[in-house]
Amino acid sequence: MQLVYFAWVRERVGKSEETMQLPGDVETVADLIAHLVSINEIYGAALGDTDKIRIAVNQEHVSTDHPVTDADEIAFFPPVTGG
Repeated sequence: MQLVYFAWVRERVGKSEETMQLPGDVETVADLIAHLVSINEIYGAALGDTDKIRIAVNQEHVSTDHPVTDADEIAFFPPVTGG
Protein backbone atom coordinates (compact mmCIF):
# COMPACT_ATOMS: atom_id res chain seq x y z
CA MET A 1 0.00 0.00 0.00
CA GLN A 2 1.06 3.58 -0.56
CA LEU A 3 0.86 5.92 2.45
CA VAL A 4 0.80 9.67 1.82
CA TYR A 5 1.12 12.37 4.48
CA PHE A 6 0.15 16.05 4.21
CA ALA A 7 0.76 19.29 6.16
CA TRP A 8 1.69 18.85 9.85
CA VAL A 9 1.14 15.08 9.61
CA ARG A 10 3.96 14.98 7.03
CA GLU A 11 6.15 17.14 9.27
CA ARG A 12 5.64 14.86 12.27
CA VAL A 13 6.19 11.63 10.31
CA GLY A 14 9.22 13.15 8.58
CA LYS A 15 8.32 12.10 5.05
CA SER A 16 5.66 12.82 2.48
CA GLU A 17 5.02 9.22 1.45
CA GLU A 18 6.11 5.64 1.86
CA THR A 19 5.26 2.19 0.58
CA MET A 20 4.44 -0.49 3.12
CA GLN A 21 3.31 -4.10 2.97
CA LEU A 22 -0.08 -4.46 4.63
CA PRO A 23 0.25 -6.63 7.76
CA GLY A 24 -2.08 -9.65 7.76
CA ASP A 25 -4.10 -8.49 10.76
CA VAL A 26 -4.85 -5.05 9.31
CA GLU A 27 -8.30 -4.91 7.72
CA THR A 28 -9.48 -1.32 8.33
CA VAL A 29 -8.09 2.19 8.53
CA ALA A 30 -8.34 1.94 12.34
CA ASP A 31 -6.26 -1.27 12.27
CA LEU A 32 -3.68 0.46 10.07
CA ILE A 33 -3.43 3.45 12.40
CA ALA A 34 -3.03 1.14 15.41
CA HIS A 35 -0.28 -0.75 13.57
CA LEU A 36 1.57 2.44 12.61
CA VAL A 37 1.30 3.87 16.14
CA SER A 38 2.75 0.61 17.52
CA ILE A 39 5.84 0.95 15.29
CA ASN A 40 7.24 4.01 17.08
CA GLU A 41 6.42 7.26 18.82
CA ILE A 42 6.83 9.27 15.61
CA TYR A 43 3.70 7.69 14.12
CA GLY A 44 2.02 8.02 17.51
CA ALA A 45 2.62 11.78 17.55
CA ALA A 46 1.27 12.14 14.02
CA LEU A 47 -1.64 9.69 14.00
CA GLY A 48 -2.45 8.91 17.64
CA ASP A 49 -5.38 11.30 17.91
CA THR A 50 -7.78 10.34 15.13
CA ASP A 51 -10.02 13.32 15.98
CA LYS A 52 -7.26 15.56 14.61
CA ILE A 53 -6.63 13.81 11.30
CA ARG A 54 -8.63 12.96 8.22
CA ILE A 55 -8.15 9.93 6.03
CA ALA A 56 -8.67 9.29 2.33
CA VAL A 57 -8.47 5.90 0.66
CA ASN A 58 -7.89 6.13 -3.07
CA GLN A 59 -8.67 9.86 -2.89
CA GLU A 60 -12.06 9.45 -1.19
CA HIS A 61 -12.64 10.63 2.37
CA VAL A 62 -13.41 7.68 4.63
CA SER A 63 -14.00 6.85 8.29
CA THR A 64 -11.69 4.68 10.35
CA ASP A 65 -13.88 1.60 9.85
CA HIS A 66 -13.26 1.67 6.07
CA PRO A 67 -11.50 -1.50 4.76
CA VAL A 68 -7.99 -1.27 3.30
CA THR A 69 -5.99 -3.49 0.94
CA ASP A 70 -2.41 -3.61 -0.31
CA ALA A 71 -3.54 -1.97 -3.56
CA ASP A 72 -4.81 1.17 -1.78
CA GLU A 73 -3.35 4.64 -1.48
CA ILE A 74 -4.07 5.93 2.02
CA ALA A 75 -3.64 9.63 2.76
CA PHE A 76 -3.49 11.25 6.18
CA PHE A 77 -4.05 14.99 6.60
CA PRO A 78 -5.35 17.53 9.10
CA PRO A 79 -8.91 18.81 8.93
CA VAL A 80 -9.35 21.68 6.51
CA THR A 81 -10.62 24.92 7.97
CA GLY A 82 -11.50 28.13 6.26
CA GLY A 83 -12.88 31.49 6.98
